[in-house]
Amino acid sequence: MDLKELIQKNPSELRVLLAEARERLRDLRFRVSQEAHKDVREIREVRTAIARIQTLLTKKDKQSS
Repeated sequence: MDLKELIQKNPSELRVLLAEARERLRDLRFRVSQEAHKDVREIREVRTAIARIQTLLTKKDKQSS
């Protein structure tokens, strides 16, 4: 998901996306360890997406306070 799209979402939507991304990361780690998934670079992309979402959530929480 693009950063511009993430900025437009409200905190509750970001929390849902964060949960989905964490679940995706967990699934990817299991599949790579079992050698069922070959694209290990996808793990990096999901981790980056998680970091972006967490940063936006922190920023939006500070703005609302």
